[in-house]
Amino acid sequence: MKRKNFTRLAIVFLLAATLQTPALPATRVATPTFPFAALAAEGEIPANVLAASNKAQRGRTLQAAVVMDIPRGLHVNSNRPLSRYTVATVVRVTAPRGVKVSPVRYPRAVVRKFEFSEERLAVYEGRAVMRFNLTFPENFPEGVARLRVVVNYQACSDTVCFQPDRKDMTLPIGVVGPDDPVQSINRNIFGGGRRRR
Repeated sequence: MKRKNFTRLAIVFLLAATLQTPALPATRVATPTFPFAALAAEGEIPANVLAASNKAQRGRTLQAAVVMDIPRGLHVNSNRPLSRYTVATVVRVTAPRGVKVSPVRYPRAVVRKFEFSEERLAVYEGRAVMRFNLTFPENFPEGVARLRVVVNYQACSDTVCFQPDRKDMTLPIGVVGPDDPVQSINRNIFGGGRRRR
């Protein structure tokens, strides 16, 4: 009986001592961080959609193109990659109603072998130009037509591939009559050309 009382007393004493002990300050556990933004930026590919003239004439065809300037050390898969595990570069063009869009003509790919793949791959390096034509009907209203272009691609280095990416671009095109003058622009992409009247 005495032993039970002594045991109870010891438990009460220990509880009281525990309650009087000052609490330790909370410590913050450091969470490891990873530069995801920097990694994503490494796979960024500049792209633009350009036209061959400053305006489009009704009843005529306007040349246009998507230009990807791929940084040194990177490449993108071609529109017809040799491996089924790679993401193709695909250009999709949405034009206003009535405007006819030709099929996109992709550049010739370079076939290379990389460390991350056992297969040879068809890729674009440097400047890749994807061309297409826009034909505006004769009854198309004058004003500004907006062309929407989406480019899906996957950038890779010699050793690793980044997450597939997508570019959404809009090209505003001024539409004029068939006899109104237009000026050739972006000649480094489309060639010299002439001023048409």
